[in-house]
Amino acid sequence: MFDLRHPAFRPLWSRALVTGVALGWALVELSAGHKGWAAVFGAAGGWCFYQFFVVFDPADYIRKDDDDG
Repeated sequence: MFDLRHPAFRPLWSRALVTGVALGWALVELSAGHKGWAAVFGAAGGWCFYQFFVVFDPADYIRKDDDDG
């Protein structure tokens, strides 16, 4: 769905921002009583947290050239 290995996500601040916005929006939806949307954004935030902080490897975020030649 989204390329979470994009070089833009290498800095800590960008990973924390994306994760925080997703989890924060889940709380907004939950406080409004929309449990379904809260689950969607909570799952997205949880996936970002897992990818950005649990299994993070800086080598995965280095730009690679598309051509082999």
